[in-house]
Amino acid sequence: MTVSENGDERRSFRGGGAPRSGGPRRDNDGRGSRGAAGGDRRGGAGDNNRGGAGNSNRGGGFNGGQRRGGEGGFTPRGRDGDRNRQQARPDEPDLPDSVEPTELDPAVRRDLLSLDKDNANTVARHLVMAGKLVDEDPELALLHARAARQRAGRIAVVREAAGITAYHAGEWAEALSELRAARRMAGGPGLIAVMADCERGLGRPERAIELGRSDEAALLSGDEASELRIVVAGARMDLGQFDQAVVTLQTKDLDAARTGEAAARLFYAYADALVAAGRVEDGLKWFLNAAAADLEGDTDAEERVAELTGEDQ
Repeated sequence: MTVSENGDERRSFRGGGAPRSGGPRRDNDGRGSRGAAGGDRRGGAGDNNRGGAGNSNRGGGFNGGQRRGGEGGFTPRGRDGDRNRQQARPDEPDLPDSVEPTELDPAVRRDLLSLDKDNANTVARHLVMAGKLVDEDPELALLHARAARQRAGRIAVVREAAGITAYHAGEWAEALSELRAARRMAGGPGLIAVMADCERGLGRPERAIELGRSDEAALLSGDEASELRIVVAGARMDLGQFDQAVVTLQTKDLDAARTGEAAARLFYAYADALVAAGRVEDGLKWFLNAAAADLEGDTDAEERVAELTGEDQ
């Protein structure tokens, strides 16, 4: 997920600065996202697995800004020759020996410098595991993120990681709480689109719309602003406000010449809203535009086209 930050830097808790995806996650039945602008929640361009609000398939970026306070050290009692390792606490998931703290994005590791070295390394390794597992096993990823939070709960980037991972695990209330904490620590608009999508997951679309009108939302631009509009449109759809959802998505970014993940997500959401509003022909046009823009096959736009044209019969 590409995320707005205090600065221009993007950070990831996935090892090695792995690229982040804003594209829709797959539904349980293998289909692509179905309507962030539609009644099916899950942010971004929809998606019944709540990949949403930018749908961070990748576990996402983290707020920049200065490091905030640290956590006390934890005295290691590990095995002899166990380099920079700490004995796991009883409630923590196991850390494979092959996972190294150096796999964490260097910018995130710098935020851990206020910690005792051994504790910082353990936190880093839990964050690496959370990033590696967030797609395939979000529940286990969340256990790692919680372990990192327990050790370093006063560091904004750790709380943000916990929030993002909880979001992917479908723990909307926990995700919202963690992301709010991260924003209090680091400031800035942060992951407001993800927070809005959590409100949808909690059955509070009105609050998602309120976030879309907030002063913080006005600070967003580019893809971050587009993601928030997609989520707000989805909230409108939740309320049966189909025409308002269409209007929410009508911006200069609706340029059919655009390609790439962000464009495909926006076009898909707009198409879905149009169909829901009864404008099927217009919706078909934008599903075709979404399919053309979707170079990586992240949406099911082609399948939606087949549905609307009867070619799937």
